[in-house]
Amino acid sequence: MKQLLGVPAFARLWVAAFFGETAEWMLQVALPVYVFQRTGSAATTALSIVLGLLPAVLLSPVAGVVADRWNRRAVLFGTCCGLAVVALPLLAEPGVSLVYAVMAAQAALASVFEPARNALVPELVGVAEVTAANGLMSVNGSVARLAGGWAGGALLGFGGLADVVTGYLAVLVVAAALLAKPFRRVAAPVPAAAREPVVRAWLDGLRELTRNRRLRRTGVALVLTSVAQGMFLVLFVVYVLQVLGGSEADAGLLRGVQALGGLAAGFALATVARRVAPAALLGWGALALGLVSAVIWNLAFVTTAMGVYAGLFVVAGAPGVIVGAGVLSEIQSAVAPERAGRVLSTTFAAVATCTTAGALLAGALVVTTGAAALLNVQAGIYLLAGLLMLVRKRRFPVASPAAVVTVEGCRTCSPPATST
Repeated sequence: MKQLLGVPAFARLWVAAFFGETAEWMLQVALPVYVFQRTGSAATTALSIVLGLLPAVLLSPVAGVVADRWNRRAVLFGTCCGLAVVALPLLAEPGVSLVYAVMAAQAALASVFEPARNALVPELVGVAEVTAANGLMSVNGSVARLAGGWAGGALLGFGGLADVVTGYLAVLVVAAALLAKPFRRVAAPVPAAAREPVVRAWLDGLRELTRNRRLRRTGVALVLTSVAQGMFLVLFVVYVLQVLGGSEADAGLLRGVQALGGLAAGFALATVARRVAPAALLGWGALALGLVSAVIWNLAFVTTAMGVYAGLFVVAGAPGVIVGAGVLSEIQSAVAPERAGRVLSTTFAAVATCTTAGALLAGALVVTTGAAALLNVQAGIYLLAGLLMLVRKRRFPVASPAAVVTVEGCRTCSPPATST
């Protein structure tokens, strides 16, 4: 861990990622709650989430090619500036339709940011250290979730959306400043991608996913966990505000405290678990996340004390980080560096598509089935994904980092930080 943070370029990217993710979590927590407050409808809340995800699907071909053809540090800097500009209309605490437009614009920019950042990591530290580097990224991502999630909910409850956006802009400016100066790489620069047509270049990255048996299995598990995450994004707001009788600040707190468990998991990945096979990380993480989720969603029959749920959400943060790191490390260690941006953008597009499907499913069914029942389905989906990665896993040997070609990597959210 000290060795990685001793690499100046990676250390600066690491700190910039903290500020960027803090800003992202402020809006990610505040905007769905704001929409729910204005409309009182789970369906419109689901629509806001969908509009925040759809651009990642539509822009996947362009985003991946941009990450492969352009200087990745410059792409990150420009994206931070763009995110600040498109958030400005939220200062006026607008109607729901304008919130939808801003969420869509932010998602469009994020679709470029994520593959560029994740493809940059191996370039700065080398492929042998990607799991440890992803663990460290998870550490500051977890702290960012805690700080940004709490700040988003608290500022919305006490001062309104304008205060949330003011804080968001201030934090984002710091991230952009850290990315303004070029990086010094420890690995050889990635050769520029051939100037082939955008769609053809994207399809080349897509074929990388479909012809690799190791990545195909990971892709199925990723589909399942993404559907579960989409269901969570809608149902969590309903569950906290209606089932538990909580407030906006409570919603922000519960999303934020997951960072504490994620923090511990990130340190473990950066140290004692740095050589664990990525497929095993994904499998055990999803299994643990499903079990913890099942406990949380059924506990309302016993208690609605917010302190109890805060403790359980801390626990849930650890397997969520492990799942994300497992997926990312698996892709980073199996894909050629010159195609990393395209493969990662395709992966994020698949995540966005499946998360959208989960959100729409939850928004349509919650009125008739109730949030608690659907959340139990969500927990079961995580269990299924974990079993898929663990059962008969020896048929799919994972190459050691030293045996594969150099690669690159991504966030939080996120792939987007996985939440319970």
